[in-house]
Amino acid sequence: MKEEKKVSGKVLMFTGIVVIVFLVAVFGFIFWEPVPEVIQGEAEATEVRISGKVPGRIEKFLVNEGDRVKRGDTVAILDSPEVMAKYNQAQAAEEAAQALSNKAQKGAREEQKTMAFQTWKKAQAALDVAKKSYERVQKLYEGEVMSAQKRDEAEANYKAMLATEQAAKAQYEMARNGAEKEDKEAAEAQVSRAKGAVEEVSSYIKETFLISPIDGEISERYPKVGELVGTGSPVMNVLDLEDMWVVFNVREDLLGDLKMGTEFKGYIPALGNKEVSLKVTYLKNMGTYAAWRATKTTGQYDVKTFEVKAVPTEKVEGLRPGMSVLKKI
Repeated sequence: MKEEKKVSGKVLMFTGIVVIVFLVAVFGFIFWEPVPEVIQGEAEATEVRISGKVPGRIEKFLVNEGDRVKRGDTVAILDSPEVMAKYNQAQAAEEAAQALSNKAQKGAREEQKTMAFQTWKKAQAALDVAKKSYERVQKLYEGEVMSAQKRDEAEANYKAMLATEQAAKAQYEMARNGAEKEDKEAAEAQVSRAKGAVEEVSSYIKETFLISPIDGEISERYPKVGELVGTGSPVMNVLDLEDMWVVFNVREDLLGDLKMGTEFKGYIPALGNKEVSLKVTYLKNMGTYAAWRATKTTGQYDVKTFEVKAVPTEKVEGLRPGMSVLKKI
């Protein structure tokens, strides 16, 4: 009798356990919801590096990390003594070239012009005397009073005085007109060349004042005040928070509806799981270097990873580069 009660108790216990397991299975089947798989992306923004064309030392920073700047704002000043020395040299060369050009345009000094004019007048007077003397001797020669030798001497003297007068006149004209046209043009070209050198060095001086090329926010500063930076060395970065997008690295078997031009919903954990609308603008295979896996143990094909870029359809307040953006599959 006792054995029958023990067997009956075990049967009841076993039956109870089976019923409980069955009820738990039914309950789980009805109320259990699978956890959705998500794809994680990261917000990015356009970042521009600010650098200079000339080497120098950081003299002063005008902005700090996190400051907002406008396009054209001066953000840092470089100290470059070499550039200033070249500017002084270029200015001196321009002044020298301008002086030579002024001299060529102006011509001889007034004293030189006066001297040449008086020499010409003196030659005119001597020519007049020589002409009259020759004419008198010629008449006497024609009257057979003067010998042919005297007539020839008077004629030679007259011709010599005529040449002297012409030479003196040419000297005066040259002093009055100044340098030749070609010399004036050459002097003007030297001035233009010197001015070009000054403008070139002036542009280098402007490069010692580093400006922001865009509206944005200073994200990083690299050197410290007093440090030397070379040509093209980055000094700081500016973020364009108006130009942001989200990058997802997605296995091709999870791409689903992620096609060019399609829109989908995502949410941002850092903003309280705020829901945002995104539009796919870029889709590209990341190449063999990206993560991949075989879909089957037999290895029918390899699942590659695609880079998907999506931009918010509307501005998302508070979205910052580096924040995660999730998409449910």
